Amino acid sequence: MASGQQERSQLDRKAREGETVVPGGTGGTNLQAQENLAEAAAGRRARSRWGRKSTNDESGGERAAREGIDVDESKFKTKS
Repeated sequence: MASGQQERSQLDRKAREGETVVPGGTGGTNLQAQENLAEAAAGRRARSRWGRKSTNDESGGERAAREGIDVDESKFKTKS
């Protein structure tokens, strides 16, 4: 367990010297700050993927036709 603490101390020292030791932790002044920045950045990326809106100007049927996907329309109900 002491080796884990020793490794964290070394990473913290490097971070305080200005080195990025955690992927995505750019700008953190110590190990904990870099970990927090990386975690926050990962959360922002996940939210942006979930909330992404389609930029296509075509319908699903148009896309299916373009990509050669067969659509079984017998499964759809239409109101007349």
